Amino acid sequence: MEETNWEQRVQALTHVLTNPTRNPSLHSQLFISTQIPCYLNWSYPPILCNKDQHTNAFPSLHLRWGFSLFLKRVSRLGAPETSWRSRCPFQQPPPLILAKGVEEAQWGDEQRRDYFKKRLRRKRFVSDVNPLIPIMIPNILLLSLLFWNPFPEDKL
Repeated sequence: MEETNWEQRVQALTHVLTNPTRNPSLHSQLFISTQIPCYLNWSYPPILCNKDQHTNAFPSLHLRWGFSLFLKRVSRLGAPETSWRSRCPFQQPPPLILAKGVEEAQWGDEQRRDYFKKRLRRKRFVSDVNPLIPIMIPNILLLSLLFWNPFPEDKL
């Protein structure tokens, strides 16, 4: 991606953002491959990449792409890939795959009010640690230095 200029990057990014899909069309793949010649993190093989065609290095580009795709799928344990967009059911356009536990958006007034009330009743994302613990632990450690000297002076 270092060999592309900013205009090509912006065009490719605009295309990816305006056409979100898991199965890009051939036209989309060709467009991205001309803008960014070696965009290996897409879900299609790098058949149009001409970066490593002249070298016979092992592992080949296709083998590296296949292995990275395998690692991505293994890390998710076969579950579909979700992102922050998948957790926003009221986003336009709606996400392709909803995250686990997220219901499809209901657009009636009463359904939106119920959804908002349910979001307000949801427990806040905070830790249940007693507030004295973060204060007491460092103070106890400093107090222990008064009784125990970790760097004793050399005895004569």
